[in-house]
Amino acid sequence: MSTTITASAYDISTNLKASLAQIRNTTNLSTWTLVLATVLTVGVWLRLSRQNDSKKNLGYSSGRAVGNGTSAEILKPLQVRVSRILIHPIKSCRGISVQKALYTPEGMEFDRLWAIIDTAKQAIITAREVPKMVLITPQIERDDSSPHLGRLVVSVPLASGTETFSIPLRPSEDILRGWEVLPQIRIFPNQGPVDGYICNSLEGRTPSDVLSDYFGKPVQLVYKGPRTRHSDPTVEFPNLKATAKYQDMYPLLVLSEESTSVVDQHIRNHVGTQGIDERWKTDTVVIERFRPNIVFSGGGPFAEDNWEEISIGTEDAPTITLVSKCTRCLLPNVSPETGERDAAVPYKVLMKFRTGLDPKQKLKPCVGCNAVPGGNGVVSVGDWVFVKKVSKPLVT
Repeated sequence: MSTTITASAYDISTNLKASLAQIRNTTNLSTWTLVLATVLTVGVWLRLSRQNDSKKNLGYSSGRAVGNGTSAEILKPLQVRVSRILIHPIKSCRGISVQKALYTPEGMEFDRLWAIIDTAKQAIITAREVPKMVLITPQIERDDSSPHLGRLVVSVPLASGTETFSIPLRPSEDILRGWEVLPQIRIFPNQGPVDGYICNSLEGRTPSDVLSDYFGKPVQLVYKGPRTRHSDPTVEFPNLKATAKYQDMYPLLVLSEESTSVVDQHIRNHVGTQGIDERWKTDTVVIERFRPNIVFSGGGPFAEDNWEEISIGTEDAPTITLVSKCTRCLLPNVSPETGERDAAVPYKVLMKFRTGLDPKQKLKPCVGCNAVPGGNGVVSVGDWVFVKKVSKPLVT
């Protein structure tokens, strides 16, 4: 049976002084016994002190001790807030920064509802294969009076010579009945197929024609179909019941903004090695490279690594469960500003200090956490983040 210990810095200091005084007054102890007792006492004090510092760094208020994965009282944040909200309507295309957004158990409203597929292969294309996809820019123009809630306006770089097009933001049943359904779209080779409707424009050429010009081959823009897509269980949540749209696997991705500063510092330490260019002495890795939905500030670098359950905005908001670390591929190497892929940054650097975090894929670097909302809610920039439960340490 283990005992959870909590103590303030003042209590620790007071108890240490009393313990040392008691040791000194014990005349029948040998010199070496006295030294050993003193060392052990100081060691306990240092460990407790670090635990207190760790709790403060995570933005926890005083209260019941946490850290063993068991439920804890709702911990009021001292400093952790939502700093950014990003929605990516079309998978692997440019994201949209918003001040407020709705979310459901399947993710942010309008996030990854659309995808571009290779017509011949019936497979979703991502910026892993076609980096310049990140330059395709969707824009939400909402109109609550419209039968389809407004429109999604999609533009491509002017230099490509292709035009802007618009599609219904939330196609009505009447519109969907006129769109062809593709039932066997492949998102990953090791996953089952997903479905999707081939989109038509509100006016002008079809999205598929415009995008085919940009890609230089036949492609189609699809809107997620009605068939449920189940997310895989994780090591921490073997009985996970979650669904998603065209996200890689899970509804949300959350990340602390301070993490990029740590990544930048590691990059600077390795400039000139492993193909890391001199420009990285001053260039920075923007958080958009990691394509998060909700960005936190105030908790410190990678604070979300230690969280299992949070709520945002109010204590009684729907619980958002962080079900796994997000393992990384080469996609963050693609610059969202230029659409070009760096040969080394940040992947090679992440491999030096962010591996061993995912129990199934310990050799892959991790940045951010995959999350599943427990209900419908609203998140706004500036909202407090309430940490309800911290995660169990990884057993290696």
